[in-house]
Amino acid sequence: MGETTALAAETYCDVVREHARVSGDVTAFSFAGEDISFAELDAGADRVASALAALGIGPGDRVAFLGKNHPLYFEAFLGANRIGAVMTPVNWRLAAPEVAYVLGNCCARVVFVGEGFADMLAGIRGDCPLVEQVIGIDAPDYAGTDYRTWRDGFSPSPPAHRVAAQDDALQLYTSGTTGKPKGAVITHGSLLSSRDGAAAGEEMRVWQQPIPGDVTLLAMPCFHISGTGTGIGTMVAGTCSIVLPEYDPTKALDLIENFNISKIFLVPAALQILLNHPRVGEVDFSRLKYVTYGASPIPLELMREAIRVMGCGFVQMYGMTETTGTIVALDPEDHVAEGSVRMRSVGKPLAGVEIKVIDEGGNAVPTGTVGEIATRSDKNMRGYWNNDAATRATIGPDGWLRTGDAGYLDADGYLYIHDRVKNMIISGGENVYPAEVENALYSHPKVADVAVIGVPDDKWGEAVKACVVLKPGEAMTEDEIIAHARTQIAGYKCPKSVDFIPALPRNPSGKILRRELRAPYWAGKDRAVN
Repeated sequence: MGETTALAAETYCDVVREHARVSGDVTAFSFAGEDISFAELDAGADRVASALAALGIGPGDRVAFLGKNHPLYFEAFLGANRIGAVMTPVNWRLAAPEVAYVLGNCCARVVFVGEGFADMLAGIRGDCPLVEQVIGIDAPDYAGTDYRTWRDGFSPSPPAHRVAAQDDALQLYTSGTTGKPKGAVITHGSLLSSRDGAAAGEEMRVWQQPIPGDVTLLAMPCFHISGTGTGIGTMVAGTCSIVLPEYDPTKALDLIENFNISKIFLVPAALQILLNHPRVGEVDFSRLKYVTYGASPIPLELMREAIRVMGCGFVQMYGMTETTGTIVALDPEDHVAEGSVRMRSVGKPLAGVEIKVIDEGGNAVPTGTVGEIATRSDKNMRGYWNNDAATRATIGPDGWLRTGDAGYLDADGYLYIHDRVKNMIISGGENVYPAEVENALYSHPKVADVAVIGVPDDKWGEAVKACVVLKPGEAMTEDEIIAHARTQIAGYKCPKSVDFIPALPRNPSGKILRRELRAPYWAGKDRAVN
């Protein structure tokens, strides 16, 4: 293993090239027993660039990846970027018509397909007339072109192309909880500025600093910014990612214990699954330095359990696809097992990130006042692909991006999230933010998971309903749940009714699909508010 080197560059492509030159023997990715060094990654990407160019792919063209996590996704990503093309990873959990929509919307001409998805792709080819070439990445179920054979048949010297910070690099599709998904276009500058403080002049926090020998477990899906962002982050840092095809708590625990894992990003739902695993008490977490988490709120009781069991540093991250991931973080020193006011926050903005809280007219509101969170930085996306109206509604001419989240800033600059603006419940003229109610209910020892929604009410306009998942073997009544809530929060915020359900519907990033929970109660209504 060689020494990693701190580098300043305009794009991550430049950084990987330099890592390959000065520390080429360092492992960049490890997957299913196969290690890929930075030198091998760099050389493979050059051949991919040559191969794509031979297919007529060039600057601005989109290529897509449909498959579970694989290190060759990052090699293909790097190769496409080197000739100015843009990678679009597709959510493999989508139904076939949804996949066809994404491929058509991004205008992908080449699709890399992973194991298990050849039949789906074959079934929708007729709906994807722009797709010219399909290439299988370690996909024995695909009888067409094999990635490794295809790649190795082309020159190690690709066409010369200078990639700039303002060029498009990545197109990620939003989860599509309302309407059709939108493609967030992320530039090279956004990728580099968002990865571990790598942008020149940024001051990194201690937990962001790359350390030679660090090993990161890449467990979140690469069609999400958490997965792709993790891989880009270790490529920039010059350290290793061990890649899981998909999140598996048993394999995650084995890798943490046996492969010197030092960092891992998990959404709270995945962290909860890990802590509930029967083997978790037997695992040695002593080499784990940091668990970073985000994408949805985390209840205090779950955080306490994680601190007790894992004993490492915890970092809460706040961001979104449109901000290329993390823009605000709560540092390890702000995580205390006994709880604190600051643990209810998501922390303070990262270097170079501006945050303000605004009213409906876009005016900044006073400290401590709830409003919509807006942000401005180099991390913001360029815009939504072929959707100028949505872009204008999200990013103002002054560069401020509306997050759609409701929250407030305290006097020390800590950001507190209440909920998505659209999820706010108005009951009897009072605003109720579901996250606050959910935290209160989750503190009951019998509750495993909970979501709060607004349902129509003839008297109050909307009433608060709790959808509760109990821990195995436990039983509770509606009255017990409501009584417990009254000990935690104001009466008008407490649920008026409770549904006990076996599991909450969630998307792959761990976010609750409130639309599915709300749908039965709003059926037949002209509007989703009352």
